[in-house]
Amino acid sequence: MIEYRNLRVAVLGGGSVGSQVAALLLQHGEELAARAGAGLELVGVAVRNPDAPRDTDIPAHLITTDAESLILGADIVVELIGGIEPARTYILQALNSGADVITANKAVLANHGPELFEAAEQVGAQLYYEAAVGGAIPIIRPLRDSLAGDRVKRILGIVNGTTNYILDRMDTRGDELREALAEATRLGYAEADPTADIGGFDAANKAAILASLAFHTTVSLDEVYCEGITGVTGEQVRAARKAGYVVKLLAICERITADGVEGVSARVHPALVPLDHPLAAVHGANNAVFVEAEAAGSLMFYGAGAGGVETASAVLGDLVSAARRHVAGGPGVAESTHANLPVFPIASAITRYQVTLEVNDEPGVLATIAQLFSDHSVSVEAVSQSVAGGQGAERPTATLVIVTHEAIESSLAATVASLTASPVVASVVSVLRVEG
Repeated sequence: MIEYRNLRVAVLGGGSVGSQVAALLLQHGEELAARAGAGLELVGVAVRNPDAPRDTDIPAHLITTDAESLILGADIVVELIGGIEPARTYILQALNSGADVITANKAVLANHGPELFEAAEQVGAQLYYEAAVGGAIPIIRPLRDSLAGDRVKRILGIVNGTTNYILDRMDTRGDELREALAEATRLGYAEADPTADIGGFDAANKAAILASLAFHTTVSLDEVYCEGITGVTGEQVRAARKAGYVVKLLAICERITADGVEGVSARVHPALVPLDHPLAAVHGANNAVFVEAEAAGSLMFYGAGAGGVETASAVLGDLVSAARRHVAGGPGVAESTHANLPVFPIASAITRYQVTLEVNDEPGVLATIAQLFSDHSVSVEAVSQSVAGGQGAERPTATLVIVTHEAIESSLAATVASLTASPVVASVVSVLRVEG
């Protein structure tokens, strides 16, 4: 058997993931080489600050600030810098030099994926990104390869560990969001600036990637509806539990039909998930992706969604795949975007609402409320009522919790607008979608 030459591997970024990738590659190099069919030689780790503290010790001779020279001398480049620039520029340089690229960078893929995939295809290179969604969870390869012969109908994903930890703590401990966020920050689950997480932006990046992959259609980040958890209150979470739900931040990617045309929709928002749904049992900072496919049925992928060593596991899996491709020869496999389906806004999505209202406690109010729902062709599934203001209040009020049947999002939103303007409604206390 003729031995293949050693493949030169460059790592860009020496943070929690980059340092773990370097350490594991050095520690398990021989075993990985046996699996890949070629030696994997770490030629350097490019960093901004050589003196910064790191999770693992990287030999000093491998540390460099000259990323471009490292790229030009590598067969495989592992980009773990994060953010848009200079990551995008480095990835393009690597691909244009003929190197395969492995990245965990969801932001650069969601914003510049088509450009990067086209660059890879032009030179016959391959762009791998298993670690970009779900950390250690294998979801990219199953969608791209295992389900390539099936028809994915819908994806429900808990793809941000920080928000899942916060919402889970609010559910199990009774915390308010501020308290749960402080604990997430203390434990290192949340960044000093948690906006990308609690604002839903991190999950939206991942939704764009998942939707593009599952539906063979380019879905850009600006086509993903995004709503974070900043408006979720402890009262909402407690009321959800009492009604048989938990609140989760979901990334939802699905095929829908609008005006007789099939297309896709991608959205991120808090939602009520029934307690008997598998996603309701995802606790702490874990991630899970629930896939509904036409032939395969329902599939669940669950595990650690972040962490240096966990994400490094996915990166090293891509590294072995890239090495095997080099040994086997031939060009990289292009991304499948042949379907080119239209991407519909959230207004075209089908969902259910749970609306909590404070209304005047007087005769005829229920009939008026029911008529407003009927005016917008929204059917009510269940209504519960409790006295809110009490008999001694200047104007007694009652609390109504209304759960709808499935309807078009635009009709549901129009119903809420009408309720807000109605003189019998003192306030719209809460609106949450019901999914799963």
